[in-house]
Amino acid sequence: MKNLRKQFPVTSHSTYLNTAATGLLSEKVFEYLQDQNLELLTLGSLFRDKKSNLMAEVRERLAGFFSAEANKIALVPNFSFGFNILLEGLEKETKFLLIKEDYPSINLAVESRNFPICYAEISQNLEENIYNAIKENKPDVFAFSIVQYISGIKLSQSFLKQLKKDFPALIIIADGTQFCGTEKINFKDLGIDVLGASAYKWMNAGFGHAFFLFHENVPNKIYPKTKGFGSNIGKYKQEENAFIGKFEPGHLDTSAIGSILSAIDLIESLGISTIEEQLKKLSELAKNAFAELNLLSNVVKSRKNHSTIFNIKGDEKLFQHLLDHNIICSQRGEGIRISFHYYNTAEDLEKLIDILKRF
Repeated sequence: MKNLRKQFPVTSHSTYLNTAATGLLSEKVFEYLQDQNLELLTLGSLFRDKKSNLMAEVRERLAGFFSAEANKIALVPNFSFGFNILLEGLEKETKFLLIKEDYPSINLAVESRNFPICYAEISQNLEENIYNAIKENKPDVFAFSIVQYISGIKLSQSFLKQLKKDFPALIIIADGTQFCGTEKINFKDLGIDVLGASAYKWMNAGFGHAFFLFHENVPNKIYPKTKGFGSNIGKYKQEENAFIGKFEPGHLDTSAIGSILSAIDLIESLGISTIEEQLKKLSELAKNAFAELNLLSNVVKSRKNHSTIFNIKGDEKLFQHLLDHNIICSQRGEGIRISFHYYNTAEDLEKLIDILKRF
């Protein structure tokens, strides 16, 4: 993976451990964006005509990457935009299960609409808490992040499949913003009804683009009211009231949307399975190193599998110490969030540990 770092100039001058905040832009994606802006500059309206098939191309590429159906993929500016449209398509009495302290774009959006809500607590037994909450409260919808943005606690694909098997009527809506791009996903077999994700983090596609994958049964359960000129324009949206068209009422930024193509090219050149294995190794190394320094919560230490996002114990002084030593990270919750992606190496972790020990 070392040669890969040439694609990400930030890694030449900093130890970048902050993908959970913003994924690095690769030179490949940057060049694509430059080319698009140059064409818009020199072609004007002809640029838009030239890009008439781009949305279909992006849907088809995402469908191949995630093993989904192209005609059930909506393209939106960000996760929150699509999620709010989705919520407006549900009846007011729809009962939700949320995870306490989940990402605000999920919980605040649901809570602000006064849906009936029950909660699952984050603990070392998160899966059991979710399962019991569903059995006890019988929610209509479970909306959640696959990876928790503060702690990095991750729900496994096997658990999500089992959840759908045991509660087939439950509508499962997942935010994959902190997940998509880190391991292989077969959406058709995942057990999730809706998977949405912004692409600027672990997909490394830059800002202004997100996608929503829908199971074929979703249009029969959720009825978004959004409508615009763009709702029925283009391949996969020809029929009146196309479901994905409800998420695309107006013009989209073709440059931003198209950048996902270059991002997926880079991922596939490495192999998503190779990336998954690399991240699994980094996660295990980091967890063991942080645990040895007593920097992790008991909840994280007690769980078998974890993402590559860690929240280590530390205050403003430690955070500033890390920044002073060119470690780019974030303050989140009560600690400091560290996150590793495929352009990170074991040497990055060793440098971090050395700096932590010297604090």
